[in-house]
Amino acid sequence: MHIPDIDQDECLAFLSKLVQIKSYSQTDGELEATSFMAGEMKKIGLESELIPFDGGRRQNALGIWRGRESSARAQAKGTPKSLLFNGHLDTNPVSEGWTIDPWEGKIDDKFIYGIGVSNMKSGCAAYFCAVKTLMASGWRPRADVILTYVVGELQGGVGTVALIEQGRIKADYFINCEPSDIRAVTMHAEALTFEITLKGITRHMSAREEAQDAIMAACRLIPELNAMTFRGARSKEHEKCNRCQVGIVHGALGKDLAEWRPAQVADVCKLAGSARYAPGQTQDGVMQDIGAVVEKCLEGFPGMQFELTQRFEPTMPAFEVSRESRLVGSLNDAYFDVRGEEQPTGVLPPTCFYGSDAGHLYKTLGMEGIVCGPGGKYNTRPDEAVDIPDYLDCIRMFMRVIVDICG
Repeated sequence: MHIPDIDQDECLAFLSKLVQIKSYSQTDGELEATSFMAGEMKKIGLESELIPFDGGRRQNALGIWRGRESSARAQAKGTPKSLLFNGHLDTNPVSEGWTIDPWEGKIDDKFIYGIGVSNMKSGCAAYFCAVKTLMASGWRPRADVILTYVVGELQGGVGTVALIEQGRIKADYFINCEPSDIRAVTMHAEALTFEITLKGITRHMSAREEAQDAIMAACRLIPELNAMTFRGARSKEHEKCNRCQVGIVHGALGKDLAEWRPAQVADVCKLAGSARYAPGQTQDGVMQDIGAVVEKCLEGFPGMQFELTQRFEPTMPAFEVSRESRLVGSLNDAYFDVRGEEQPTGVLPPTCFYGSDAGHLYKTLGMEGIVCGPGGKYNTRPDEAVDIPDYLDCIRMFMRVIVDICG
């Protein structure tokens, strides 16, 4: 089939309009954004539906482009496979440092700007525009194409989890469109949050030689934690998903961390951080490895004690797919067809350290998929932006994958 070209101005205008919807996570803006997408899908002829969850306080949007053959018949012929696209519409709040209106959806000759444009409204708009363009050309798939627009990704993917629990997600393959600079990411990490409390010995600064300074111990410990990898990685590729980062440090006096007496050596320091680990590695193993590093480091601080705990909160499971997957090959071919060069593919930072709803689709449903979407270089920062060529080429790539996979 000849792949039709896209209307670039129309695709950019659509993304700009989506950015203009203020859809902060866990606000009514989520309802507006999902309702907008449900309406747009209905306009172009998809089966479209809003699916509430969380007691009706939140909702996801689902659209289906029905294949012209039944699922059983398509499977029997062996070629067409159903394909699900997954993306979230909820965004982070605007930080300090913006120099443009975060909700203008500004477009210049290089970028389109706005809060959430990279994470991840450009991905959401890309697969909508791909389907719209193919539908307008008169082409029709033999197997279903499913579009999901979820919320709650920033709370561990509760929107996608809701669709799974409601039995609303079913497909042979998926593409999760988290920002990857349109590279093909074949693995990403799972995350856990840990907390460490160091308990030393206080003295007045005049007698600090007799103290065991919890802050000094933390200063020694933090670089060791930040340099960690974890046991049990299945391969060097899996080990690339290993990372540890301390993000919170608070040292002062006593368990309540009293700050009014800075002349006294701190006897308590609390740290919190995040660990990222690959498929096949476990939370228990990671926590044991962290504990071993703490113990080793504190050997230089006689009398220093510590407590290590895991903070349990919603998180994304790890995800992986073989580079030999038919879907990965289709995406690689689409990239080459559009850009004339090989697509970067594999365990690629920084995306391999993200969490994504790909983890839920992979772990809970056993689905085969890939992470690939526009945006990434200017993700979640002031003046968040997406390269216009990446966004437009992503639409072209998704069109080719749909034609190849869905028949």
